[in-house]
Amino acid sequence: MKTINLSLQLGILFLIAACQITPVGKINSLTISPDNVLKVVESRTNEYTALRDSEENLLSARYLQNLKDPNMDLWDLVRDGFQLNHGIDRQRVQNEIRWFTRHPDYIERVTKRSEKFLFHIVHQLAAKGLPMEFALLPVIESAYDPFAYSHGRASGLWQFIPATARLHDIRIDWWYDGRRDVIDSTDAAARYLEHLYGRMGDDWLLALAAYNTGEGRVRSAIRKNNRDKRETDYWSLKLSRETTAYVPRLLAICAIIAEPEAFGLEVKSIKNESYWEVIDIKSPLDLDKAAELAEMDSRDLHQLNAGYNQWSTHPEGPHRLIIPVNRVIRFTKALKNLGSQERLSWTRYRIASGDTLGVLAKRFNTTTSALRSINDIKGSLIIAGNSLVIPSRNSKSSVSSQSNPRMKTHHVIQLGDSLSKIANQYGLRISHLTTLNGISRSQILYPGQRLIISMDQHDVVRKVNYRVRPGESFAKIANKFNLSVASVMAWNQKAASARYLHPGDTITLFINVTSTE
Repeated sequence: MKTINLSLQLGILFLIAACQITPVGKINSLTISPDNVLKVVESRTNEYTALRDSEENLLSARYLQNLKDPNMDLWDLVRDGFQLNHGIDRQRVQNEIRWFTRHPDYIERVTKRSEKFLFHIVHQLAAKGLPMEFALLPVIESAYDPFAYSHGRASGLWQFIPATARLHDIRIDWWYDGRRDVIDSTDAAARYLEHLYGRMGDDWLLALAAYNTGEGRVRSAIRKNNRDKRETDYWSLKLSRETTAYVPRLLAICAIIAEPEAFGLEVKSIKNESYWEVIDIKSPLDLDKAAELAEMDSRDLHQLNAGYNQWSTHPEGPHRLIIPVNRVIRFTKALKNLGSQERLSWTRYRIASGDTLGVLAKRFNTTTSALRSINDIKGSLIIAGNSLVIPSRNSKSSVSSQSNPRMKTHHVIQLGDSLSKIANQYGLRISHLTTLNGISRSQILYPGQRLIISMDQHDVVRKVNYRVRPGESFAKIANKFNLSVASVMAWNQKAASARYLHPGDTITLFINVTSTE
């Protein structure tokens, strides 16, 4: 049975005892329409908001008890932990509510994705006493996709840009990007929101605005309103179009989750149990080998361990893997019996005359920093005749060879080539080629044209619509996202034919999010 928000229960009892003339009633007994829903939800919100402070301690004790109950619905824990005024009476929030109610498939999709991560996020927020509205922030930021990537280079469930991530101790290097790790990113997001709350005068809506657009822009808007003798709350500030919609969008999805039946929607319950466990694996492990030990698809394992950029966990840690609860016993047992030589393959390479770290990094699909770290090299000098240790895939899972050590390459179109012929040549689906190159199945191919060919199942490609900024060229944009100029131009042939990009133009990029930084 659904657990009703304790504040709401007390509010209803209070209203009955006070013999109010207007009954609360059931929202889902109404004819569903946005206007009816908004009126009733607003009425109900006002009825119990005033009582929240007086029963805060009771609510906290009850809430902590419910957190320990595995039979609770996680969504009820989210609802009962709501602390913010959802602004249901504001036009901006109402507009966003209407968008969500007209796209029920979106809500179904993101709530389904949340099933693997919601338990961890809810319990982390509860441990810090943060509003449960923030459990829905990944809906707005990333649609609960750990591989989500934005035109501003934000990544992961919580959409940190590199600079902000590093500021909050999220590790980013060739092996690992903690922005996509649910543990590291959730911890950082909670700390960052707390920090912004203090910096924004203990105002959660201003903190949310700063999370989206940056503390400096919000402070600038506040200063302007102070100069103009205007209010400085979130609703009174003049912010960017994105931030103006950002907070109302979060409040709207919170209002819907609070009373989904009122909007003719259904949110399937999620048991208050973790979908996964964190396993200490002690040392680096090939991810395909890990999937084999857990007897699960390597793509499903990568979805849970999205922070790992390469085929292996980080040589320097974190030495952990997230494993589904129903796979933990078989995984830990198999891992215990795994020999050290089977965990990861390493190639010993004898340095030849003319070799440099840069040349070897490209040859073996790694980076100079990774080679320095693994081989304890301080500078850039390497000496012919000495040996380097180079990480390589487990031989059973690798699709590379000495003649083709790179996992990603380009195919130059030859006379007579077709998408089906190229797909067969590389053992790929045509849909893979069209998605990766941003082309249709009917695309005419010209000799000399280059197509991206990905043969690495750990590549995760996301489509990004990028808005060109002043002074940017194809080369600058390609460099920004670690892409080739030829690829960017191939994806945007109309813009490429015009020779020049103009500020405000929108171009399409297909970005492998595991190799952007």
